[in-house]
Amino acid sequence: MTIESNYSNLPTSEPVPEYDDLQPDDFEGSGCENNLTPEGLATQQALAAITSLQSPQNTTTLKQARSLFRQYTSDRFTVKPRALLLMLMAIAITIIGFATNNSIIGLLGTVATLLLSVAMLLPWLQFLLSEWFSPQDRTLFVAFLGLLVAIFGLVRFTGVGDRLLAWGRKINWEASGTLAEWFGALGQILIAIIAVYVAWRQYVISKDLTIQQNLLTVQQNIITQQQTIDSYFQGVSDLVLDEEGLLEDWPQERAIAEGRTAAILSSVDGSGKAKILRFLSRSKLLTPLKRDRRLGRAILNGVGGYAEDRLEGVRVIDLGVMLAAADLSGTDLRWTDLSEANLVRANLSDCDLVKANLSRTILYDGNLSGADLNTTRLFYGSHEQASPRSRTEPPNYKTGEHTGAVVENADFTNAKRMSESIRHYCCAWGGEATRGTIPGGCEGIPNKLNR
Repeated sequence: MTIESNYSNLPTSEPVPEYDDLQPDDFEGSGCENNLTPEGLATQQALAAITSLQSPQNTTTLKQARSLFRQYTSDRFTVKPRALLLMLMAIAITIIGFATNNSIIGLLGTVATLLLSVAMLLPWLQFLLSEWFSPQDRTLFVAFLGLLVAIFGLVRFTGVGDRLLAWGRKINWEASGTLAEWFGALGQILIAIIAVYVAWRQYVISKDLTIQQNLLTVQQNIITQQQTIDSYFQGVSDLVLDEEGLLEDWPQERAIAEGRTAAILSSVDGSGKAKILRFLSRSKLLTPLKRDRRLGRAILNGVGGYAEDRLEGVRVIDLGVMLAAADLSGTDLRWTDLSEANLVRANLSDCDLVKANLSRTILYDGNLSGADLNTTRLFYGSHEQASPRSRTEPPNYKTGEHTGAVVENADFTNAKRMSESIRHYCCAWGGEATRGTIPGGCEGIPNKLNR
C-alpha cells in the first residue's frame, strides 16, 4: 500500500486558518508571513503538517500548538516600514520649520512627530506596565493618587487651607525658636531610642539565626548518627552471617563484633543506643545460644530458630560493662534481652521495658523511675525462691535461685504497671533505699538483704 493511499484514508479536517488573513495595525504585533521569524515559520510548517494528518487523537495537540504560536507571535512588536517612513517625514517637517522659522510648519511637524512617537511607544509602554506592575500594584497606585487628590480638594474647597494660613500668621515665630530647640532635643532623643531599638532587633535576629543554626546542626548530627548506625548494622550482619545467611561466628569474629559495638555505643546518644540494642536483641545476637561443642556454631531448635541455652550458651555479643552509667532515659527497649548486662548507675527513667529480659542484670544505683515494667522479667521461677545473681553460685533457672537482677539502691519511683511478683522481689532484695520507692509500698514483705 502506497503512502498516498494511506493519506487518502485519513479523515478530513477543517483547514487551519491562515495567519496572512489577519490585518494588524501598523503599530501592533504583526503575525503575517512577511514578518515571521525563522522560529515562527518553522512553527507554521509544523502546524500544517499536523493539519494534514489530523485525527481525533491529535486534535488536542493541534489546539495546544495553535495557542502557543499565537502567544509567541503576540509577544513580538514589529513596526512596518511605512510607519517608520511617516515618522521620518514628520521629523523632517519639524526640522524644516526650525530652519525656516515657520511656526505653522514647525507646529504641524511637532504634533505629527508627537502623535507618531506615542503611537509607536504605546505597545511597549503597555507591555512594561503589565510586566513590571501587577493589577494589585496598579490599583494601589490609583487609590493613593485619588487619596492625595481628595486631601488637596478638602483643603482647598472646605476652607481648611485658609484657616491654616490665618493661624500661621498669628504665630510669633521669633518666640517659637526655643520651642524649636526643644523639638530638636526631642528629635535627638528619638534618634537615640531608634538606635537602641535597631540594636535590640539586631540582637534578636542574631539570636534567632543562632537558634536556627543550632537546629540545623542537631538535624545534621541526627542524620550522621543514623548513617553511622546503618553502617554498623550492615557491618555486623556481614561479619556474623555466612553466604547462606546462617549464623557462623568464630571467636575472632565475636571479638570484632563486640569491639564495634563498644565503640559505637560510646559515640551515640540514648536513642541511638536503644536502636542498636533492639537490633542486636531481635537478631538473637545478645541471647545465649546453644553451641556445637566442636565447631562452636549455633544449633537450630527445629522450628525455624536457634536454640537458647541460658546456663552454658554463648552470646555472639556480650554487652558486659558497655552500658554502665549509660543514659537510656525515655527510650524504647521493648522485647530487648539485657540479661547479665552491667547497668550499674544507668538511667532507665521513663523507658518502655515491656517484655524486656533483665534477669541477672546489675541495676545497682539504677534509675527506673517512671519506667513501664509490664511483663518485664527480673528473675526466673517464683518470687518466693528467686534471688539476685551471685559471683560464686551458678543460676538455677528452674527454681529461680541466683537468676534475679541486682536491684539494690535502685529507684522505682512512679514505675508503671509493676506486677505483684516484681514488687515482692524488689521489696525483698532491694534494700531500704529501694523499698522506699516501690509503688504500693513494701508493708508485710521482709527485707532479705537486712540493710
